Amino acid sequence: MDDHTLPDTLDTGTAHVARVYDYWLGGKDNFAADRRYGDDLEKRVPAIRTTARMNRLFLGRAVRYLAAEAGIRQFLDVGTGLPTANNTHQVAQAIAPESRVVYTDNDPMVLAHARALLSSSPAGKTAYLDADLREPGAILGAKELTATLDLSQPVAVLVIAVLHLVTDDAVAFPAIEALVEAVPSGSYLVISHATGDFWPPERVDAANATNRAHNVDFRFRSHAEVSRFFTGLRLVEPGIVPVAEWRTDGGPAAAPAESNLWAGVARLP
Repeated sequence: MDDHTLPDTLDTGTAHVARVYDYWLGGKDNFAADRRYGDDLEKRVPAIRTTARMNRLFLGRAVRYLAAEAGIRQFLDVGTGLPTANNTHQVAQAIAPESRVVYTDNDPMVLAHARALLSSSPAGKTAYLDADLREPGAILGAKELTATLDLSQPVAVLVIAVLHLVTDDAVAFPAIEALVEAVPSGSYLVISHATGDFWPPERVDAANATNRAHNVDFRFRSHAEVSRFFTGLRLVEPGIVPVAEWRTDGGPAAAPAESNLWAGVARLP
């Protein structure tokens, strides 16, 4: 990678989860620090690349459901990560070309790539903003969002493999509440979240130790904790389930221990 093309604010010496995720998916937009962390965690969690793939497949299935069955035409993808195949707008606009998508992330490399690669269909629109889930007001008040989405109409809020990076409950739960309160009845919330529920305690401990060693803030949450994010919402069948089991369509599957994420989609009443 040519360092001369990178944003000035990019820290390449510290692992960033978006770039590590890119590495696990076989991408090239990552650096030595990302690969070191990715390799170290894979030693403790050998199925981590399977987890990344299953999570990406869940995103596609959820967006297809929302666009094709639920009739959603607006999407807010919080913590989108680096562009890869079947991004949110591509899946949605393949079904409904007029779909509008706002992507957010707090890694300048993600935003640089998004602006270059994530182009909308002529009938729809995409926008990108530098924002952090921990500050939902900055997301909701951004001109990129207000110029793209009509918050008086239903919006699907996607928070895919992000909340486990917001380790403080006093920040995580109010952030989701703020996003949900900003969208109207008929909107949807989509979450996938890492869990240790499927693992023996020693594997959870090893993963946590690796995260601390690489200065990565990370928090596994249980099924009950993930369920709290959906309080007051109507879960879509099959509810909160292992990520590889949410509305499977005959594609690749994995055992819960090999894709240790809870996943759920819920509708605002």
